[in-house]
Amino acid sequence: MMTDPIADMLTRVRNANLAVHDKVYIPASKAKIEIAKVLRQEGYIKNFKVLEVDNRRVLQIDLKYGTGDQRILGGLRRVSRPGLRIYATSRRLPRVMNGLGVAILSTSQGIMTERVARNRGVGGEVLCYVW
Repeated sequence: MMTDPIADMLTRVRNANLAVHDKVYIPASKAKIEIAKVLRQEGYIKNFKVLEVDNRRVLQIDLKYGTGDQRILGGLRRVSRPGLRIYATSRRLPRVMNGLGVAILSTSQGIMTERVARNRGVGGEVLCYVW
């Protein structure tokens, strides 16, 4: 049994990005799919699909690179974890690299970036930083 599936997802994406792989396969869940949607909307990945492999749902993430295999995704860092949850109010949402990166939050209105949460006036659990 895995204790932190979101950290596992971020580690798999980070390792595949460092190894300049085109795709990475991750066991799928609703939260991971929502995080992949945010990564696609922010332009860090090309696309993602949910596949059925041996009666299990698998999330296929297509990584994005610039010219000459230049990495678009600079880094990922898990913030809140099962042993220490980190929450932010709507007035104290984090900024990643002075606005160059994004923080992904889990709010009562779903998983979103800190910019969207700031516009909606909601806070929540800070899942990770992406830059």
